[in-house]
Amino acid sequence: MSGTVLVISHTHDVHAADVLQRLAQRGADALLFDTARIPRETSLAISHDPQNGWGGSAQLEGRTLELASVRAVWWRRPQPFQLHTEVGSAEDRGFAIGETHAAVSGLWSLLDAKWINDPESNEKADRKAWQLKAARAAGLTIPRTCITNDPGRARAFIEEEPGEVIYKAFSATERTWRETRVLRRGELAQLDAVKFAPVIFQEYVPARVDLRVTVVGDAIFAAEIHSQATAYKHDFRMAMDQAKIASHRLSPAIEAALHQLMAALGLVYGAIDLRQTPDGDYVFLEVNPAGQWLFIEHRTGQPISDSIASRLAADAA
Repeated sequence: MSGTVLVISHTHDVHAADVLQRLAQRGADALLFDTARIPRETSLAISHDPQNGWGGSAQLEGRTLELASVRAVWWRRPQPFQLHTEVGSAEDRGFAIGETHAAVSGLWSLLDAKWINDPESNEKADRKAWQLKAARAAGLTIPRTCITNDPGRARAFIEEEPGEVIYKAFSATERTWRETRVLRRGELAQLDAVKFAPVIFQEYVPARVDLRVTVVGDAIFAAEIHSQATAYKHDFRMAMDQAKIASHRLSPAIEAALHQLMAALGLVYGAIDLRQTPDGDYVFLEVNPAGQWLFIEHRTGQPISDSIASRLAADAA
């Protein structure tokens, strides 16, 4: 008998909704698990018995889910816990968040399930500095990079670069999103602000096209994004609606290097950004363990959602 699939995300995640629909079409028992509802709306219970082992339950989507039945989990986009409003002081709220995190993290470790992706591997793989080291070890070309909160070190890196330099943030939320930018001469006077938080500086890599490579297990879906024909050439996310997007054929050597990178990072799923230079070389930029893919699927017809749903259904079988 097949087990349950948990999709850990939120109700506004259209990517999760698309995969959940495809799982339902396959007859899979699949549920959305929104961590933002813990502990205010969702109750959890975990028990241990010396004779019978562990058991647990959660109230999800109007039903009681026996957690031992979970066989596949998609760690898509977990949300911050939401506390009861009665928990008022900062000290009490910090304590309650810590206790909730400890209990829920313990639950993830208990599940006898296959993950896309395992939370601990996912967290480590999201670290930009580690990605670059792993990519280079896998045989991929990476850009010269300086990550620093030292204004002097930042200036030295910029002065040593023969061409343009880009700068970008480590992460982004809806409120703090920042595009990748080319450092302009007028911004050099603002470099002292680097002391407030580390910044990623990199050599600017000229592009023929940008590539979004979506990896689901053994499957690789590569798409080229013609960003250089848009109004913003430095970050395809700024002008995706303007860009032509088409399927792209990678060489066996690049595919093998990407599989090696995914294995080193411990990822089943990843959205990898590359740049192909005018000379045809590929340069690794970063990998997002929970990156978006529907904008690629809708423009190319690549069956990425089906691949994810098939993998989850197979893991739960």
